[in-house]
Amino acid sequence: MALLSVSIALLAGLLMTRAFKPLKLPSVTAYLIAGVLIGPYCLGQLGIEGLGFTSGEAVSALSVVSEVALGFIAFSIGNEFIISDLKKTGKQALIIGVLQAVVAMLLVDAALIGMHFIMPDKLSLAQALTLGAIATATAPAATLMVVRQYKAKGPLTKLLLPIVALDDAVGLIAFAVSFGIAKTLVSGEIDLVSILVNPLVEIVCSLILGAIMGWVLTQLEKLFNSNTNRLNLTIAIVFLTASLSMLEFHIGPVQIHFSSLLTCMMLGTVFCNICPLSNDLMASTDKWTSPVFALFFVISGAELELGVFTDWAIVIIGLVYIVFRSLGKYFGAAGSAKLTHCSPQIVKYLGITLLPQAGVALGMCATAMQLGAEGNLIRNITLFAVLIYELFGPVFTRIALTAAGEIQPMSDEVHHRRQNKLEAAKEQEK
Repeated sequence: MALLSVSIALLAGLLMTRAFKPLKLPSVTAYLIAGVLIGPYCLGQLGIEGLGFTSGEAVSALSVVSEVALGFIAFSIGNEFIISDLKKTGKQALIIGVLQAVVAMLLVDAALIGMHFIMPDKLSLAQALTLGAIATATAPAATLMVVRQYKAKGPLTKLLLPIVALDDAVGLIAFAVSFGIAKTLVSGEIDLVSILVNPLVEIVCSLILGAIMGWVLTQLEKLFNSNTNRLNLTIAIVFLTASLSMLEFHIGPVQIHFSSLLTCMMLGTVFCNICPLSNDLMASTDKWTSPVFALFFVISGAELELGVFTDWAIVIIGLVYIVFRSLGKYFGAAGSAKLTHCSPQIVKYLGITLLPQAGVALGMCATAMQLGAEGNLIRNITLFAVLIYELFGPVFTRIALTAAGEIQPMSDEVHHRRQNKLEAAKEQEK
C-alpha cells in the first residue's frame, strides 16, 4: 500500500504541474497543492486506501522520503559554499544572514507581545517569544527548487543560497535562547544548559560530523573509476550522513544531537571544495533526486493541516505572525544588504526570496510541544503560517528572481526548436 501511495503522490504532483502550466506557477506550488488535494482533508476523506492519504498517520508513514529529500537538499546547498566564491560574498552572506533573521524575530516578538496584552487569555508571553524565534527560519527546499527549475543565475542567486544555509544555524541559536526563556516563564526554573550550551553543541557537532563524512566521501570516490559507481557511492554517503544526524544521546546534563540540514550542508561543502569531480557528480545526483524532491513537496502538502482555519484566534494571531515576519525578512534583508554595499537589485528583491518557511520551523514547533498545553497553539500557528508561506512563497521567489533579471524567459529560438520537435513527433505518428 505504501508503494501505491508513493506512485499516486508522484503522479498527482506531476499532473498538477501540467494543470498549472498556463498560470506560470513554480512546480513547488503545484506539488504542494497536489499534496493538499490527495491529503486527509480532501480525497483522503473518501476513506479509499491508495487514492489519497486517509489520515495523518498514512502521511507520516512516508516520513523517510522527507528525511532523504532534506538530506539531498542540504547537500546541494552545501555545494554552493565554494571557497573562491565565498571570498567575494562570504562577508555579505554572513552579515545579511544574521541580521535578517534577528530583525524578523524582533518584529514578530514585538507584535505578538502586543497581542499578548490585547488577548492574554489566548496568547501567553512564553508563546509569543517562541513564535518570534520560529520566525527566523527559512525553508531551503522551496528556494532551491525554484532556482533549479528556472535555472536562475546572477549575484542575487549566488548570495541567496548561502544566506538560506546560514539561516539554519542562526535560527537554532535564536530558538534555543528564546525557548529557554519561555520554559523558564512557564516552569519558573532557569536552565542555562538548554539556553546556551545545547544549541552551540548541536551546531559544532553537526559541522564536525558533516566535515568528516565529506572527507570520507572524497577518499572513497578515489576507489572507483565508473561514474555510475561514484554516483551510487555519493547517494549512499548522503543516506548514511542523514541517518547518523538523527542520533541523540546525553553526556551529563548536555544533550548531544545534530541538525540534519547543517550536517548534510557541511558534507556538501567539504565535498565540493576537495573533490575535483564534484561538479560532474552533482549534475548526476540532481537528475536522480528530481522525483524524490517532487515526492517531498507532495507529502509536505498532504501534511498541511487545514483544520487550523476553524479557530479564529489562530487565524488572527497567525496573520499577525505572517505580516510581521514578512516585514522583518524584507526590511532586515534590505537594510543589511544596503549596509554591506550590495547592488540595488539585491537590496530590493533579496527579502522577498526569504519568505518560504517549512521544515526547520516545523522541527522547532515540535520541540515547543515541551511546553505542554501552550505548545499546541504554537504548533497550530506555525502550521497555519507554513501553509500560507509554502503555497505563496515560491511564487514570490520566482517573481523576485525574474524582476532581478536572474530568471531568463525562454528564447524564441529554444521555443521554436521545441515546437518543431513536437510537430515532427506528430508527423511520425501519422
